Amino acid sequence: MSSPVEVNRRRFLKVSMGGSAALVAAPTLVSWLGAADAKAATAAPAAFVDDYRTNITANLTPETNAVVRILGGMTKVWKTGPDWNTGTVIDHEVLRANVRYCVNLTHARTEAQAREAFVYDRQHQSYAMIGALGPLAPLYRTGAKAVTSITAAPDDTPPAKVEDAVPAGAPEGSALGAGSYTSDLGQVAKLVDTVRGPFASGNPGKYAFQYPRPWRLNENSEVVDTGKTDALGYPVYDSKVIVVKQLLRQRSTSPKDDGGFPSGHTNAFHLAALAYAYAVPERFQEIVTRAFELSHTRIMSGMHSTVDVMGGRIMATALAAATLADPANAEIKAAARAQALAYFTQRTGTTPDTLFAYAHSDSSDQYADRERNACLVEPKLTYVLPRKGRKLPLTVPKGAEVLLETRQPYLTAEQRRAVLRTTAVDSGYVLLDGLEQWGRLHLFAAADGYGAFESHVTVTLDAAKGGFHAADAWRNDIEGPGGLTKKGSGTLTLTGHNRYHGGTVVEAGTLVAGHANALGQGDVTLRGGTLRAARPVRVRGAWAQGAATLDVTVRKGHGAVVSVSGRARLEKGATLVLRLDEKHPPAAGTVVHVLHAARLRGQFDKVELNSAHLRAVPHYTADGLSVRLVKR
Repeated sequence: MSSPVEVNRRRFLKVSMGGSAALVAAPTLVSWLGAADAKAATAAPAAFVDDYRTNITANLTPETNAVVRILGGMTKVWKTGPDWNTGTVIDHEVLRANVRYCVNLTHARTEAQAREAFVYDRQHQSYAMIGALGPLAPLYRTGAKAVTSITAAPDDTPPAKVEDAVPAGAPEGSALGAGSYTSDLGQVAKLVDTVRGPFASGNPGKYAFQYPRPWRLNENSEVVDTGKTDALGYPVYDSKVIVVKQLLRQRSTSPKDDGGFPSGHTNAFHLAALAYAYAVPERFQEIVTRAFELSHTRIMSGMHSTVDVMGGRIMATALAAATLADPANAEIKAAARAQALAYFTQRTGTTPDTLFAYAHSDSSDQYADRERNACLVEPKLTYVLPRKGRKLPLTVPKGAEVLLETRQPYLTAEQRRAVLRTTAVDSGYVLLDGLEQWGRLHLFAAADGYGAFESHVTVTLDAAKGGFHAADAWRNDIEGPGGLTKKGSGTLTLTGHNRYHGGTVVEAGTLVAGHANALGQGDVTLRGGTLRAARPVRVRGAWAQGAATLDVTVRKGHGAVVSVSGRARLEKGATLVLRLDEKHPPAAGTVVHVLHAARLRGQFDKVELNSAHLRAVPHYTADGLSVRLVKR
């Protein structure tokens, strides 16, 4: 069965490429490392996060530059030549599909998409990312004094270069990008700029790989200079990629200084995104989604290709992790998170516990639909790349866990690494399988918790600490041989169709079953705390409940609220809380089936009903419990 990522990727390709997905037939899988990467690997290079400061224009080899090293998957499809137009195509299938995708997309774009592509080409990338904050975005722009002069596209080709600038009449102290360091959100602006610091440029990679931009290539992925120039004086190449007209004079006229891979704008979008996501994790998935969306405009504009954009994302993911993991930046990242939380809660009248709800309270927010966001992100992880080979586990790159540090603060560093490992993109995508495999990280999915329990997982949430410490939801479909133990005073919600086999234990706090199969396929044990279910839930193994609370919602016409495949045992202190469904409550005189098992032993010490007019009269049998609702 295809994964959700693969299903959405195929759907995306079919829509974006004129209804045909024939361009993604899989070539023979080659080894992950290019020749240069293999040589570097033999020399045991330092981990990227320890070596990221080598990314400067003086270093253009994998032996000397950590970014060039991790982008080595590109060497499996393209061999760099001595000049910009003398490279050799290695994987004709991938690079032909790459350029055809660009051709098709630029031919199919609308005028509105063309104008949008111009805006995000010319606007400061850190400013463009602020739109991901949804209801918090206007507050951020005001608090950070962040401004831009690029808000719309002209009707035709501008006569000269267009650069973003502080517009006339902007408030005193306003700044481009993420904002002013002296503003109410100055620490956040500083964090964004730190992540986009002196070692975060895409230029060394461009010089190292010398892969041309799509408008300099024809659909056979071979560079053909016609010897002619266009009306603007630019060289004419045999290419069917249509550059947005407003961007024609924004292009460089020096091909050797203007490589396509990796995309610098994409790198900048994702770097800014991951800095904002660290400071404002309440909008983590929406920020990641916008980074993918804005990066896609680079292809839409005709300025970059799919491999360029994937390369930019890969390097940005690694660079953001390296910068955030660098001890030299520990103070600024902590200050940025604290400042953002204090500023937004004060301006919105919320608390750390309620800020997340406010940040998702606007139905007009373009990123309000989480499922739509997932469908936008997943196919862009791989674009035209075919997958080939065995499914191999990911060794999470050193330091990558820092990317989830504020989004899942209740997990240990090793647990966050497990989340990244179990939600990663499958192996077998040539560009993503470079050294350290940063391209396989799927941060949108990782924000939804584990993808599998490889061994038993114990998670502790502390309500007193607020925010995600107090409550979080894991939305992935969790598999694996391991199980889950819930500890601490906070609340964890499971909403996936889970198939983990190691059982579920609740010791303290609240575990919410948000899906009929949320509790996996093992035994369920309630030793303390509360298990809550608003809908019927299935237990595939045995049920054991001690001094804990089962809190369930009952509605008219439903079968048993809890169905247990094995035996159920109720011990001293077991409590049952029944809540009447607001829309479809059962009437007085109704018999409600609460628990059904292969065999039931014991009784609840207490049965409570949240009704001022009805009371519940329990009736136990050998295989379950029913209650009759009677008037008080």
